[in-house]
Amino acid sequence: QVQLVESGGGLVQAGGSLRLSCVASGRTSTIYVMGWFRQAPGKEREFLASITKSGGNTYYADSVKDRFTISRDNAKNTGYLKMNSLKPEDTAVYYCTARPYGYSDYVYWGQGTQVTVSS
Repeated sequence: QVQLVESGGGLVQAGGSLRLSCVASGRTSTIYVMGWFRQAPGKEREFLASITKSGGNTYYADSVKDRFTISRDNAKNTGYLKMNSLKPEDTAVYYCTARPYGYSDYVYWGQGTQVTVSS
């Protein structure tokens, strides 16, 4: 089992920045991909970004690829999502997720952290 705990959310003005963190515990050696999703009220959960174990492969949704940067520090078992040029439409609950080796889907999810962008 793997546990994920996000932090770093909060209230920020439009144009501002935030960095979300996701600390993994448990069987962290089994994690291959870490990712970030978000869910706004009344909307479906949306993929934002993912990163492989080595950090050599990253993927982004078109809506955030020029503004968000995903990274991870395996020594600290921590993933990050740096968000720049935030917009009110970025307001959502942001979730960290992990996909173990041998799995095609994300298996582990954090509890989420709220990001609110004011205009």
